[in-house]
Amino acid sequence: MREFDEQPSHYETYDQSYVSLPVAEVPWQGDDEKPPEAGSAAWRLSAHAYDDDLPDHIAECFDWFFEHIDTSQVTAVVIGGWEEPYDGDSSHLVRRLADEAGRLPELRSLFLGAMSPEDCEISWITQSDITPLLEAYPKLERLEVRGGTGLRFSPVRHESLKVLRFETGGLPGEAVRGVGACDLPALEHLDMWFGVDTYGGDATVGDVAGTLGGERLPRLRHLGLQNSQIQDELAAAVASAPIVAGLETLSLAMGGLTDAGAEALLSGQPLTHLRRLDLSHHDIGPEMRARLTAALPGVDVDLSGPGTGYVAVTE
Repeated sequence: MREFDEQPSHYETYDQSYVSLPVAEVPWQGDDEKPPEAGSAAWRLSAHAYDDDLPDHIAECFDWFFEHIDTSQVTAVVIGGWEEPYDGDSSHLVRRLADEAGRLPELRSLFLGAMSPEDCEISWITQSDITPLLEAYPKLERLEVRGGTGLRFSPVRHESLKVLRFETGGLPGEAVRGVGACDLPALEHLDMWFGVDTYGGDATVGDVAGTLGGERLPRLRHLGLQNSQIQDELAAAVASAPIVAGLETLSLAMGGLTDAGAEALLSGQPLTHLRRLDLSHHDIGPEMRARLTAALPGVDVDLSGPGTGYVAVTE
C-alpha cells in the first residue's frame, strides 16, 4: 500500500497499479486467456463510450465482474467513468456497490471517479452521497473520491477506515462539516482538496473546526488541507489546532500559501515534531522561506514549485 503521506500525482487514474496491486481492467482483455486471481489485482471498472470493443455502460462491467470473477476474494476496486460522467451523478454506482456488499466481503480499498482530464474534467465529475459506501463496508480501510460536484458526506462512525481522500476542484462545505462530525477511530490519513467557489468550493475555515479539534480522530497522522483559496486562513487555524500535536505529516500545498500563512505557522504551536511539512505550490517569499527552514531544521519542508497566485486544481 502507498505510504500514507506520499501524495499521488494529479489525476492519477490507477490503470497500472493501485495499493501496490496490478490493475486488471473489467472486462478482462489481457494477453492471458484467463484473468488473474481475484485477490491478486485491483479491479478497474469503467465505461468506454468511444471504444466499440468495451462496454458503453458501467453496469455491464459490474455484470461481467460478478459473473466471471470470484469477488469474494477481491480487496481493491477502482471506478473510472460512468457513461458520460457529466450527464449523471454517481448515485447508481454507490447503490450498486452498497447492494453488492455481500459479494465483496474482503473489499478494503475503493477509488470512486478515477478519471483523467481527457475523460472528464475534475469539476465535471458529478458525485452524490457516498456515505452508504462506509455503511455497507464496515471493513473498508481506504476510500478515495475524485470530483466534488454534488458530493455529500454525512456523519458516520466507521471502525476500520484508515485513509480518506477527496480530490476536487470545489469541495462543498457540507461535505467538510460531515467529515468533521464523523467518528473515525482508525483514521490515519485525511486529505481534502478544497478547490474554488466557481466550482462549488464553498467551504470555510469554520467548516474544518470538527476535524481540527481532533477528538474523533485519535490516530490521525497525516492531514492535508490543500488546493484552496483560503490557504492562509487554514494555516492560521492549523497553527493552534489540537489535532496537530499528533501528526507526523502536514500538507497545506497546492493553494498558494503566502508569507501571511507562513508567519501564522511560525507564530503558532511548535511544528518541530513533524517529519514532513508540504507547502509546495506556494507564494512564499525568499526571506520567509529561509525563516521556515531555519525554524524547522529536522523537518522535511517542501517549498518546491512556487505558485502563481492560483489554486493548483480547479476545473
